Amino acid sequence: MRAALYDRTGTAREVLKIEQIATPTPLPNEVRVRIVTSGVNPSDVKTRSGSRTRTLPYPKIIPHSDGGGVIDEVGANVSNARIGERVWIWNAAWGRAFGTASEFVVLPSEQAVALPKHVDFDVAACLGIPALTALHAINVDGGVEGKTVLIAGGAGAVGHYAIQFARLLGARQILTTVSSDAKAALAKSAGADVVINYKTDDVVASVQKETGGAGVDRVVEVNFGMNIGLDTQVIKRDGDIVVYGSDALEIPVPFVPMILKNIRLRFFIVYNLSSEDRKRAIAQLSAFLDAGKLTHNISARFPLDRIADAHEIVEQGRASGNVVIDLQ
Repeated sequence: MRAALYDRTGTAREVLKIEQIATPTPLPNEVRVRIVTSGVNPSDVKTRSGSRTRTLPYPKIIPHSDGGGVIDEVGANVSNARIGERVWIWNAAWGRAFGTASEFVVLPSEQAVALPKHVDFDVAACLGIPALTALHAINVDGGVEGKTVLIAGGAGAVGHYAIQFARLLGARQILTTVSSDAKAALAKSAGADVVINYKTDDVVASVQKETGGAGVDRVVEVNFGMNIGLDTQVIKRDGDIVVYGSDALEIPVPFVPMILKNIRLRFFIVYNLSSEDRKRAIAQLSAFLDAGKLTHNISARFPLDRIADAHEIVEQGRASGNVVIDLQ
């Protein structure tokens, strides 16, 4: 099978290679999926670039945890009825050497989730990390029903879904930040009530104005290192700051303002969701997909041969949404 892989960290053009390698065979409790689409996420480019560590956990790595395709073979203990099933994939490259940037992937059966017939495979490549991250950020610690929410980066892959989930799950008011008029239009179309351009507007003043000086009950934060000060100012007393990303590994905390407001900080990474949280999120996401209640923002797509271009557009922050690799 054809696969993109790397055996050292570095720039996308230096280390990513397309090779012919052996097609895998599923072991007991596993399925093999013929990949149609593969999703590129920031975590994929960080691992490949070596920004976290230059020591690879495996001699060769096929990147990407997200994807969609069709089950074509099953291992022992998996029903043959799954053969031919359209699926979306989660955590394919988490704690594993071989992800979805290949013609086939083998993984545990539960990591291949049924995809509704009316949902395209490009959408399947956006669900494992962006959609599940957004859904958990909205649901955690009692959810957002009746609450006011500020979603950082509402035109991004996670933010765009988070706005929709906040609306579907009963948020009273949804505010979001963006960096351009085009991104503002995306966020507004997803269901945001208030869109704030953080490059031209005073975000704190805008939030206070739009909430009548009350602030927000929850912040869903994509870059805690950059926005911790802002978040502390706009959050209500007893509010939640839910963090799924940061550009800094260590962050000084404004202790006094936070403790005086009884702020609750929630950090999570979608790869490590508990079994209970993941099952709930997958069930909710599947129901929304079945009902056609979600819109999806595919920013760019590339063939496998141009995987370096796909990594670069994500790494440089030029993608307003999800980036997809086509395998078929």
